[in-house]
Amino acid sequence: MKRALKQLDAAIAHAGNYQEWKEASLEHDRLSGAQEWKEIDRAPHYDYELIRNRLAQIRQARERHDVNKLVFHLHEGLHGNLGNISNPALYSHARVGTKNLIGRYLKEVCDALNYLCDNEFDEFPLKEKIDFFQTTGHAFGHTCLMLSGGAALGLFHIGAAKTLWEEGLLPSVISGSSAGSIIASVLGTHDDSELKVKLQPENIYLEAFKAIGWTGLIRGRPVLDGNYLEACLEENILDLTFAEAYEKTGREINITVSPYDRHQHSRLLNWRTSPNVLIRKASLASCAIPGIYPPVTLWAKNIDDEKVPYIPSRKWVDGSIKDDLPVHRLARLYGINHAIVSQTNPHVVPFIARKGGGRLMPTLANLALRNFTMNSRYLLNIAQRRVKSNDLGLVLDKVESVLKQKYIGDINLIPPRKPLSFLQALRNPTVEDVRNFISTGERATWPKVEMIRNTTCISRTFRSCMQRLDRIETEQLRHLRLVGEDKSA
Repeated sequence: MKRALKQLDAAIAHAGNYQEWKEASLEHDRLSGAQEWKEIDRAPHYDYELIRNRLAQIRQARERHDVNKLVFHLHEGLHGNLGNISNPALYSHARVGTKNLIGRYLKEVCDALNYLCDNEFDEFPLKEKIDFFQTTGHAFGHTCLMLSGGAALGLFHIGAAKTLWEEGLLPSVISGSSAGSIIASVLGTHDDSELKVKLQPENIYLEAFKAIGWTGLIRGRPVLDGNYLEACLEENILDLTFAEAYEKTGREINITVSPYDRHQHSRLLNWRTSPNVLIRKASLASCAIPGIYPPVTLWAKNIDDEKVPYIPSRKWVDGSIKDDLPVHRLARLYGINHAIVSQTNPHVVPFIARKGGGRLMPTLANLALRNFTMNSRYLLNIAQRRVKSNDLGLVLDKVESVLKQKYIGDINLIPPRKPLSFLQALRNPTVEDVRNFISTGERATWPKVEMIRNTTCISRTFRSCMQRLDRIETEQLRHLRLVGEDKSA
């Protein structure tokens, strides 16, 4: 038995894709006893009795075709973490998945939603149906993918996003700051057929860093060539506005930028708040680390489809200065209440636990870090009040934001700890480096795939049902218009 488990451990470690990893992991669960654990409903980590009762109520109402009771149960009882079923501890016992009861419950809810969506009922007409799905779906909430900064280390995001996309789990709402904005822009400007090609290591252009001179820091000039970075973005990101990209891919890309002026609030650019801004320039601004890259003027298309400066009096810099992970603004814009975070910031990754929910580790080192943070923020406040240089002030703002921001989400995808990995942050990677980064991102994501599949399946079903209902409503309105035109003729 031990020998077989060791062989499976080796197969898991050397799996070439998610399917190979999953097959070896399921066999490991079978031999280790984790499969038996999944078949037993009872566990201290969640309210299994509540889940059993809810499952029975929904199933009974659907099997009896009692639409009113089914709508009542779904409208009153749907919750993303009902009975604590999203507890990360439930996913720490087995290599793949969790309690079968949770899977049965989630499947029944999705089956019930599809049943209501795809059938006609006299007591549940289309208008009421659309109102139900809009109201209940919004109350249930949605999931986003947030991609952190991290310079070249952010190539890890490609592997994480690629895995989610291949498994049909890539959220439609994606945010990116700094390096994360580049990957978010690639995802948002390429449709599915293009992504299959674009996400291959040899198709990603990565000559982004060209030094002007490190003495520029002393003289108040940028260290790296912004034109070089812009040329890199032009190779990877299609020349689209946020609105054009959304129309093409259906993905709602959000890029955080910070004003070059001190004491100003950061902006979240997307097709809703700034539809005509060009994504390339937004990403360039989000990568413009003060003192490292020059500040950037955003560009947009005007009413005549001409490219013009956007708020020409203002320049923009690194989006992670104020808000690396803009979850609160995403919540207001899209009803987001569940976040998958791919985190590669070298000052954050060492302090995140690899097991459980990926929370900051409760170690003595972290207690010391918190004490250091409190004292540092006090000293920074004093320095910020006295400094006159805008560039130095922005650097101090950056340091302050590093100390006070929240860098984790509900599900966290993080690379393994590697000493001195930060030395790679501002180095142009080779194709082999890119391949390794992508592989690392994929392998870090595989163990979280089934948890992501479970925690997002209801919101994905709501989204799919609303798309189908919108098509039905559009078709009915078109039919009514044609009938009206025939009568008037």
